[in-house]
Amino acid sequence: MSRVHTGEIRALTGLRIVAALWVVLFHFRPLLADAAPSVSSALAPVLNAGAQGVDLFFILSGFVLTWKYLDRMGERWSTKATLHFLWLRLARVWPVYLVTMHLAGAWIIFTLYVGHTPSPAVDQLNATSWLRQVLLTQLWFQPYFDGSSWDGPAWSISAEWLAYLLFGALVLVVFRMASATRARGLIWLAILASLPPVLLLLASGVFYTPWSWLPRIVMQFIAGALACAAVRKLQLSDRARRIAGMTSVLLSGIIIGGLYLLDTHPPGSIHDAGGLVDVLFVPLVLTLALGAGTLPAVLSTGVMMYLGHISFSLYMVHELVHTVWNWAVIQFAITLTPSWSAKLMVFALIGVAGLAAAMLYHIVEEPARRWMRRMAENTGAQPTWAADPPQSRLKSVAARAG
Repeated sequence: MSRVHTGEIRALTGLRIVAALWVVLFHFRPLLADAAPSVSSALAPVLNAGAQGVDLFFILSGFVLTWKYLDRMGERWSTKATLHFLWLRLARVWPVYLVTMHLAGAWIIFTLYVGHTPSPAVDQLNATSWLRQVLLTQLWFQPYFDGSSWDGPAWSISAEWLAYLLFGALVLVVFRMASATRARGLIWLAILASLPPVLLLLASGVFYTPWSWLPRIVMQFIAGALACAAVRKLQLSDRARRIAGMTSVLLSGIIIGGLYLLDTHPPGSIHDAGGLVDVLFVPLVLTLALGAGTLPAVLSTGVMMYLGHISFSLYMVHELVHTVWNWAVIQFAITLTPSWSAKLMVFALIGVAGLAAAMLYHIVEEPARRWMRRMAENTGAQPTWAADPPQSRLKSVAARAG
């Protein structure tokens, strides 16, 4: 028998780049449609549902944080431990968030003085908005996330910050549920927790409705936490792990095939029918966390691990590249027509976003994260579980969530 241990779940780290690229291609799909209409048309059902990559991120975030902190914070409330947790989460997301936020602000100002196409977001540049952006609370004041953040994707980080603030209480509940519930029951609870956004989609026909971001972050995060609690209780044979790995391949195929089927035959009058595949995200994360074999192995390769590590930077910077390109198209009357040069331009823009992500990761994200962690360690105020010897801590590094 093999038991799932704490430590980085490599397949879930690799899954992060899949989710990030899904979102990137969702935003770049108009360019792809101009440069390669046949390719765009063939991939449209998947590309048009790319916003669901954010929901996958929310589930991964709840899973990974519970994986790392359930035993450390779940047994009893500790204000010191909770504050330390929140500081470490800031260390994880704040540096890149602040850099991309101010780059977005600088770009908006640039368009006021260069060219003839000022950014339509110029009205957002005021002291109140700046303060809300810095404090990661900009989304909390409005029902729609469009226009909430200077850097578009930052809305989801504002939503995640709300989940982090709730985590100290959530982990206490999940800890007690895990102690009183079998793994199978936790799995069903995780799936049920992921359903409210889907039910709202079925009720309204669209995924993007007033305050729809709130059940997405809260319930998907809780679903990930419950899924993690189930995984931690399971003991699997090597054969069972191989079956789980094969199931993850099957689920991936069903998700992709389901997107094509829903695009061709949307149920009723549902406009965003692709959002229905969210119901399969919890099973996918579970089988990848538990499984062995082809897909878990591919996601666990060194290349996928590295891409998973830079995925947060890619997620935060890609829309800046897209925004600059859209400005240039209007400013210089650029027209993309189906050709190899147009295809190369689209690939080049995605490549620029990837290069910028790697630079952000190595120059900003990792150095700043280590610096902020040292600040907490040097205060002497960290809880006892955070005072392990450095070598011990290295052995229990959890998979990272953006």
